[in-house]
Amino acid sequence: MPVMTEPVHAGEFIVSEGNNSISRELVELAADLTLLPGTILGKNTSTDVFGPLDPAAALNGESGLQMAAGVLWDHVTTDATGGEGVIIARLAEVHQDLLVWPEGITDEQKTTAVSELASLDIILRTGEQG
Repeated sequence: MPVMTEPVHAGEFIVSEGNNSISRELVELAADLTLLPGTILGKNTSTDVFGPLDPAAALNGESGLQMAAGVLWDHVTTDATGGEGVIIARLAEVHQDLLVWPEGITDEQKTTAVSELASLDIILRTGEQG
């Protein structure tokens, strides 16, 4: 019998968050994306559009995407015009093992992103959830 792996569910990475919707924000997302819950996002500072964290973004002329600006709440697929998604933007604890990081991110880049999230009061936790 084949082994099946269940994907991360919406918000499963949350350990705790602020009351009501203080931790969440509805944001514009870049075009042509398919993202999982827990994806670390950056924000293009010239367009205010969010996309996956990209440590090399500044080198590619996409200023801001190299800085962690939030964590995607749910599965999202955007079309050629982009779309919207809910992010954890502040005041939350998240389970670090359930976060989705860019492929090839270095330990140094990850440490920087963790610090950027901490500046938003998004704190990474280890161990058991809840």
